[in-house]
Amino acid sequence: MYRLFFDLFTDTGIEEKYIEIITYTAALITAAVCCIALRTAVKFILVKIISKTSKLTKTRWDDILLENKFFHHLSNLSVLILFELFMTGFPETGLMPKIQDILTVLIFTGIAAAAVNSTDVIYREYEISKTKPIRGLLQVAKVMLYIIGGILVIAILLGESPIVFIGGIGAATAVTSLIFKDAILGFVAGIQLSANDMLRIGDRLELPKHNADGTVTDLSLTTVKIQNFDRTITTVPAYTLISESFINWRGMEASGGRRIKRAIYIDAAGIGFCSPQMLERLRKVYLLEKYIDDRQAQIDEYNAALRADLSVTVNGRRMTNLGTFRAYISEYLKQHPGIHQDSIIMVRQLESSGDGIPLEIYAFANTVIWAEYEVIQSDIFDHLYAIAPEFGLAIYQHPAGSDLRLYRAGDG
Repeated sequence: MYRLFFDLFTDTGIEEKYIEIITYTAALITAAVCCIALRTAVKFILVKIISKTSKLTKTRWDDILLENKFFHHLSNLSVLILFELFMTGFPETGLMPKIQDILTVLIFTGIAAAAVNSTDVIYREYEISKTKPIRGLLQVAKVMLYIIGGILVIAILLGESPIVFIGGIGAATAVTSLIFKDAILGFVAGIQLSANDMLRIGDRLELPKHNADGTVTDLSLTTVKIQNFDRTITTVPAYTLISESFINWRGMEASGGRRIKRAIYIDAAGIGFCSPQMLERLRKVYLLEKYIDDRQAQIDEYNAALRADLSVTVNGRRMTNLGTFRAYISEYLKQHPGIHQDSIIMVRQLESSGDGIPLEIYAFANTVIWAEYEVIQSDIFDHLYAIAPEFGLAIYQHPAGSDLRLYRAGDG
């Protein structure tokens, strides 16, 4: 190509001192135009073929590579081939080899970056990506790729060894660490989060300090995106999850049950011993029949051995309405279809306070779906609030206004 233009301009009678410059410029422009034209044609044909072929295949890999312009960058290899042909005949000035080397670095860097982007998308198609996210690592790989590419280009332009510039990076480590502080901290945090399996995409995360409570939608090199339940997005630095505490609800979701831990407060004024008439009435409740019979037999045996005067209330043992109510709640939970029967079921009396005597229910719903869990929990407490008067008990309520009376079953 160079010889062709040289002969052409020599025949035109141009002064000899200008012929070489004009020839060089014309040859470079022609080479650039031909390379661009070839690259455009190859890209059009290659992408067209891949686009049609990808529609016929079941795999998603080719579609993802196409979306991330992998084949667009791959078509640039045709530029290197054509440029190699155009270099024939150029004088040994050192410029053309430099241009070729720079093109080679840029083209292969572009191909590698597109491959990294495609790898990220392809990996996220698999279920393992939720437990072992690698996006942060791939982003680090891209940064290193661009840094290496930049060093090689500068080394080619200056005619120095890349090792010289790599050594110079060590001297600028302090500045680099300051500029890329978030990226470095995020990278370290990402490795710790992944290695310790502390966080996965899809986990429900609670960060009270940042008002975040929702599902993790993205894990990147520097940030974690959380979609809150009100559909807002909270973005926090990745290293925040290492330096601060957070709540991950994954364990609850994996167990298949969600904990119910709530107390109802009983008015102490209504607590007393069960009369024979109350026991006879409560014995008709199918959940209490066996309990009352067994419990009464134990009490009668104890009192008989004690030989105390049972006409005095404080002598001997008697069943209380609160204890019977507690037993009813326990049996009710064991029969409830919404309670996880393989997990702990407990009804306990907590320390009393000015708010009445708390009876706490500790059990697990057999669902982790929030809406279903709330329905189950609400149904249980609706029933308990309604059934308490059957035991002569009342739910404690704070006095309202000047009315200091507490509502109890049987009050007018």
